[in-house]
Amino acid sequence: MVSDDCVFCRIVSGQERSWKVYEDGRTLAFFDVNPVSEYHNLVVPKRHFTNIFDVPATQWTALSRAVKAVVDRLAEKVELRHVQILNSSGAAAQQDVFHLHLHVVPRRLDDGLDIDRATHPEWRGHFDALVGRLT
Repeated sequence: MVSDDCVFCRIVSGQERSWKVYEDGRTLAFFDVNPVSEYHNLVVPKRHFTNIFDVPATQWTALSRAVKAVVDRLAEKVELRHVQILNSSGAAAQQDVFHLHLHVVPRRLDDGLDIDRATHPEWRGHFDALVGRLT
């Protein structure tokens, strides 16, 4: 399934230009046109899935293998030694393109790309109840 109104589907089908880094039968990796670091890649399934909630486990596995292939290629070719793998699923999680994708962001010390997150230790007191709701 491909969606004509999805930029990643258009990239997969060749209707939009991309700078392909890796491809297999189920996935495609290409440079992000809004990179936050050199060699910043997006890895997408060739089929349209909106986000992680929409994708079958077998396709998620294929996507994970593609991420590993991209990271291995970057390690071999440009001596990448630090990487961040990111996914946002859903608008509240800051997903910006609603086609499942993983960012492969090469990192280096002091690159200014640190993610600053507020922690909430007060949730520790709720762990038993939270686990109870999940089991």
